[in-house]
Amino acid sequence: MTEPTKPLPLAGITVIDLSHIYNGPYATFLMAMAGAEVIKVEPLSGENLRSRGDLGGVALPFAMLNSNKQPVTLNLKTEQGRQLLREMVERADILVENFAPGVMDRLGLGAAALHEINPRLIYGSSSGYGKDGPYRNYPAMDLVMQAMCGVISSTGHPDQPGVKSGAALCDFMAGIHLYGAIMTALYERERTGEGRVVEVSMQDATYASLASNLGMLHARGEEAPARTGNRHGGLGVSPYNVYATADGHVVLNAPGDHHFRAILDVMGRGDLKDDPRFATRTARVQNVEAVDALIEDWTRGQVRDDVARRMLAAKVPCAPVRELAEVMVDENMHARGQLQWVEHPDLGRVVLMHSPLVFEGTARRPIAPSLPMGSCNEAVYGGWLGRSAEELVALRAAGVIS
Repeated sequence: MTEPTKPLPLAGITVIDLSHIYNGPYATFLMAMAGAEVIKVEPLSGENLRSRGDLGGVALPFAMLNSNKQPVTLNLKTEQGRQLLREMVERADILVENFAPGVMDRLGLGAAALHEINPRLIYGSSSGYGKDGPYRNYPAMDLVMQAMCGVISSTGHPDQPGVKSGAALCDFMAGIHLYGAIMTALYERERTGEGRVVEVSMQDATYASLASNLGMLHARGEEAPARTGNRHGGLGVSPYNVYATADGHVVLNAPGDHHFRAILDVMGRGDLKDDPRFATRTARVQNVEAVDALIEDWTRGQVRDDVARRMLAAKVPCAPVRELAEVMVDENMHARGQLQWVEHPDLGRVVLMHSPLVFEGTARRPIAPSLPMGSCNEAVYGGWLGRSAEELVALRAAGVIS
């Protein structure tokens, strides 16, 4: 292994982050960990996520998404505040916002106005339904989007009402796509010298994740069940389910016939390899109840982690169904540096994530814990924009910054 020598790919790129909650902040988090200087602009009251779900101070989700960012406060409802943002945009490469469509235009800070100041600016925005179309003015949060996108109706057991995904699926789908769109526009700028507006809606970004369910609907029409429980969303693979063990649950998946034969070997049931009910994937799908009963009759007498160990040794896709407390100390993610123990100034010793994007030849950027609201006001407005100490005092007095 050679020592990492290359700089991070976004070193020298400056990002103005006006976004809040999950989807925008995740996109800018990925940029920060790829080397960009991200200036997080918050209202004087701070971003909502700072206190959500945590009565004692900074919430863990805020800390997770705002490592390596420089927080400043700014009142965009004042002309002085808007002027400060314009000065920042002059020197920036990327601006990210996830306000409702039209908010930035009403402030006089829309993409067209900012491109007059800096034609090289990449302007990235995200909203629930996009800035055009009949739903543009509908309010959107992850739960609402899961309902509108078909995630809730597709999740759960067929004899019960649909349930939401435990993960904030639509928010983070949008954040990932927003990062991709901005990076694509940044690549284009390297060739043309011109910036671009990019947009991602949560609704658009989520649709593809339902591919298996949509495939079944296309193939079966009205006969397609709305929900398949823990079975394959398109009912095209068997076994594919969650199975009870003596001390928990495991998931097993046999996408190929050789996987199922390996499962039978682990179970000590090689005698069933020629059983016509199980010989092919099509046959197993047609006899899914018998397949699931066969497997769970065996797993109920086994220890969860032992089942996973034995199946994995046989190259069978398998995993224990783990609690979040187990996931937070996962040895693989800690060994790779994706999860790290960090001393946070507000939360104490916590597990924080790094970016899933690994740039070989470059050391991971050390995690710098999220900072208190407005703690970089002097560095950004004074050191970067050149405001004097007296001017900063006047801006505070005028309610422009905190």
